[in-house]
Amino acid sequence: MSIPIDPALEPPTAPSDAGVHVQTADERGISQGRLTFRRFIAHKPAVVSAILFVLIVGFAISATGIGPIPGWWKWNYEELIPISNGGKPTLTLWPFSLGDHPFGQNTVGKDYFAMVMRGLVNSSYMMFIIGLIGAFLGVVVGALAGYYRGWVDAVLMRLTDIVIVIPVIVIGAVVGSAVGNLGPLLLALFLGFFVWTGIARLVRAEFLTLREREFVEAARVAGASDVRIIFKHILPNAIGVVIVATTLLIAAAIILETSLSFLGYGVRAPDVSLGLLISANESAFQTRPWLFWWPAAFIVILSLLVNFVGDGLRDAFDPRQKRIVFRKVKDLPEDAVIVAGTTADVPEGALVTAGGAAIVEGVTSDRPDDVLDDEIAPDPDRRG
Repeated sequence: MSIPIDPALEPPTAPSDAGVHVQTADERGISQGRLTFRRFIAHKPAVVSAILFVLIVGFAISATGIGPIPGWWKWNYEELIPISNGGKPTLTLWPFSLGDHPFGQNTVGKDYFAMVMRGLVNSSYMMFIIGLIGAFLGVVVGALAGYYRGWVDAVLMRLTDIVIVIPVIVIGAVVGSAVGNLGPLLLALFLGFFVWTGIARLVRAEFLTLREREFVEAARVAGASDVRIIFKHILPNAIGVVIVATTLLIAAAIILETSLSFLGYGVRAPDVSLGLLISANESAFQTRPWLFWWPAAFIVILSLLVNFVGDGLRDAFDPRQKRIVFRKVKDLPEDAVIVAGTTADVPEGALVTAGGAAIVEGVTSDRPDDVLDDEIAPDPDRRG
């Protein structure tokens, strides 16, 4: 005898194998890397500066060549050429023409365009090597000192004090006199080990503050190791300070190289750098000013571009940098919710409270660091 079974009580059938499920963009969400990239792209001065920097350095590399690969420029920075046109630049903007010697010739007849391009390449990779090595050492020392405190902090900070009281130019002169004739690469490597002190003190101060925050305590309770807490939880929140300090260090590195080469302790002839070109043509400033202005202009341009890029990277990597833009419209719904990182339209004369701060229409405001909610709702009692 069969007992009827209610279809509603039957167990669900096993789902058919429809293959691998591919998540949509909404299901996956936005990765941290893509979010960082979007923030950087939104910073127009940083994007323009990065493009200009790549174009300038790429142009210099293509002109001089890389290693055994020759460049497209016809003269070499070591080649002696009979002086023509009094050594004056042959560059013309309209109609555009480089001529035989667009930047002119120095006092012995070398093509100054080839020398400036070679100096630009050397100074560029020297400033990045010095800055990156100094940033790495500064972050490691500052993170360890700020996180562990106690005797670790005391030992590392006393070491930092010993290095920081010695002027960098003196250390650079000693290092330059010892390894300056070995080439720009070794000189940059050695200088990078003496410029980390400023970043170390900044990172230590950030870690002393962040290590007491709730998310660090939560990570400890969850069993996270010290290495994971330092590099996965605390360092991302201090990345803004690190990036700004690194870009300032990179910009200062080219000034350090210029100063050392000017004093005769940097890059040695027959190789060239922007600082060495300024030093070699100091006496010709009154009679042939282009020999001074070309390398000086590139030093200023590189420093400014690096600082603009660093400003954009700080806004992109720092998770606390969230901006809300308010604009005028005719009406704003009563139940509107303003989400951090979006653009909201606010009626004329309206006041919006975000974390206790009143914001008048037409004003761009940064979200406060102490706001923990993901959404900020306008206060309806403050509407005008």
